[in-house]
Amino acid sequence: MGIRKIVEIGDETLRKHCKPQEKFDHRLHVLLKDMADTMYKAEGVGLAAPQVGILRRVAVVDITEDHSGLLELVNPEILERDGSQTGREGCLSLPGRQGVVTRPMKVKVRYQDRKGDLYEFETEGFEARAICHELDHLDGTLYIDVMDRELTEEEIKGHIPEDDAQ
Repeated sequence: MGIRKIVEIGDETLRKHCKPQEKFDHRLHVLLKDMADTMYKAEGVGLAAPQVGILRRVAVVDITEDHSGLLELVNPEILERDGSQTGREGCLSLPGRQGVVTRPMKVKVRYQDRKGDLYEFETEGFEARAICHELDHLDGTLYIDVMDRELTEEEIKGHIPEDDAQ
């Protein structure tokens, strides 16, 4: 289990556009495993490669409580977006902060797996939100760049109207 240091806001790596992952080799497999381990240890639901200092188009997402739904997304792209949802988001690279963000309700995603095989799938709700958040990281965008508003410390600890829509 390789736990990597999570890059935090202020580090220029978070603002850079990532390059495509071209080699599907042992190094990629280690990166994917380390990213998943790091995400789980930090109790997150997603992690993008620039968050661990790697400028490649690689992300992991798992919204399940039992860690049974790991998605390894290599060179992902959103092909279609539909509807909208508004809710709270946080980020492992912005500890202690949350904001209200509007994202698509449904997305269709194309990606490669760790072997380079190409896949497409559709998802909605919280998983669509998490995927959009992580793919933004690959283009140097943070949720604070697209948020409707930032939550106060009291709102983070409590209930906000946007929670009712979830």
